[in-house]
Amino acid sequence: MKNILISGVVIALLTFSGCSDKDPVIDDTAQNEETPIEKVAPIKTETVSSDDASVISEDTSMSEDTSNDYSSDNDSNNYSSESITSIEEEMLPIYFDFDRFNIKQSMQSNLSNDVRVANGSASKYSLKLEGNCDEWGSDEYNFALGLKRANTVKKSLVAEGVDVNRITMVSYGESNPTCTDKTEECWSKNRRVDFKLLP
Repeated sequence: MKNILISGVVIALLTFSGCSDKDPVIDDTAQNEETPIEKVAPIKTETVSSDDASVISEDTSMSEDTSNDYSSDNDSNNYSSESITSIEEEMLPIYFDFDRFNIKQSMQSNLSNDVRVANGSASKYSLKLEGNCDEWGSDEYNFALGLKRANTVKKSLVAEGVDVNRITMVSYGESNPTCTDKTEECWSKNRRVDFKLLP
């Protein structure tokens, strides 16, 4: 009896649900606002401490900028793209010693510059900190180390007054080298945190 009752309910649901003859409505505004997601290699959770895992969050809410008036959305988008590129060029990478994630004394001037830009011309943008490593060590270890480096820079920026809600982080491990020679000078250029701006 139960089987007959269940079968009857399933048949009734399938009959009444059927296929709709209406075309789906697509909201164009939602598509235009989406930001593409970058594909990066996953960070294994067992190699990342609880402090590091808590910082992979993104707050995309931005305050509206009313300081500039433009006649069209296209002009505004072009301006933002050019502005982001020029501001990113002002921000200096933070380099690290081998197998370390503390900021060296020699990098304090770079960090001071980045704080100045972040609180100045980049203040209306979100900051993405990209942690990178040289080729030594396993993939898992380097992804965790890259995230620790990004987290160290994040903490330094926040200590200097940059809003924590503007900062996101990603680790590329050894997968994003700027130099591929097999020399110490080259490896040292790959042990870094880069800055990217997000609208």
